[in-house]
Amino acid sequence: MPSKNSIAIIGYSGHSFVVLDAAKQMNLDVKYYCERNQAAFNPFKINYLGDEGSDSFDWNSIDQFILGIGDNKIRQKVANLILSKKKILLNVIHPSSIISNYANFGMGNFIAANVTVNALAQVANNCILNTSCVVEHECIIESGVHIAPGTVLAGNVTVGENSFIGANSVVKQGVKIGSGVTVGAGSVVINDIPGNEIWVGNPAKKLK
Repeated sequence: MPSKNSIAIIGYSGHSFVVLDAAKQMNLDVKYYCERNQAAFNPFKINYLGDEGSDSFDWNSIDQFILGIGDNKIRQKVANLILSKKKILLNVIHPSSIISNYANFGMGNFIAANVTVNALAQVANNCILNTSCVVEHECIIESGVHIAPGTVLAGNVTVGENSFIGANSVVKQGVKIGSGVTVGAGSVVINDIPGNEIWVGNPAKKLK
């Protein structure tokens, strides 16, 4: 049976394996996973705790969670559920990442291998800063954002809630990206983007 100090990961496939690997390198003792069904493939040899979305889930059994969900909207929904149960969402920060002492983080974030977050950057809650991305000085990353591998955000960039910036994209200094935006992989963003739009290309343009 889990103890109050045990940690469970929400999600147990794909992206969650990267989160778990980083958590293990932090020496976080993640012993349990939550999924709709028990996984047939269990590479980390951890125990099934149940489906956190079911009425029968025992919320009294464990207090600490990490998020292993790649989809922004689902990750936010699950995070809100966990907080509504008065539970703790931990940050997972890979030991190889370079994080300024003057950057600020909320909770429930995943900072992957070789990520750089520079001075006065602000990262809200439940974000993914994926492998080798760069978040420069004074960037504002709102809740539920996913910055994909290899992306570079120059200084003073703002990324709104639940937005996704595709792999190896570059965002020019000072650009403001609204909420619910998708930027396609390899794009170069030189203009502000309103909320709930899809932009792709070099230079990035709205997808009609």
